[in-house]
Amino acid sequence: MEHDLYNTMALLERTPAALDALLRGLPEIWTETNEGENTWSVRTVVAHLIQGESEDWIPRAQVILESGEEGIFAPFDRDGYVRYSRGKTLGQLLDEFARARAKGLEDLRELKLTAEDLRQRGRHPSFGVVTLSELLATWAAHDLTHLHQISRIMAFQYREAVGPWARFLGVMQCTGHSASS
Repeated sequence: MEHDLYNTMALLERTPAALDALLRGLPEIWTETNEGENTWSVRTVVAHLIQGESEDWIPRAQVILESGEEGIFAPFDRDGYVRYSRGKTLGQLLDEFARARAKGLEDLRELKLTAEDLRQRGRHPSFGVVTLSELLATWAAHDLTHLHQISRIMAFQYREAVGPWARFLGVMQCTGHSASS
């Protein structure tokens, strides 16, 4: 499937509400625990999504549109989520993510991107040349990756409780998909 900006935005608009419906008001066993050493909690994932709204998608799109391949994206601080989560409840993080995403989508609409704009190229510090279209498609796929991650983290909490059914529950078999970098 080719990237389509309308479809990307349709998905991006729904992520905050999906997270809110799934997570708000849950007991902390679901949101504050993780899958073991050096893994994230659900709360951490939400903070990471907020960080992406502030430091990744629109700022990088602007680099492409303003500087093309001459402008290299700022590296993404993989531990930067800590700044966004410090001292906040999950409810506050969900609200902040919803506001940040709404602003990001508003900023995206204001760019009034054309097919030619989507073909413009920028330079990622690790991947090299990328297009604006690839960046925006990745934004949507990134949401889906983290929705999947959240379900996996939550399912992990019942890894023993489900007993023999674990072998039939794909989420219990999944070990993640993100490559280390």
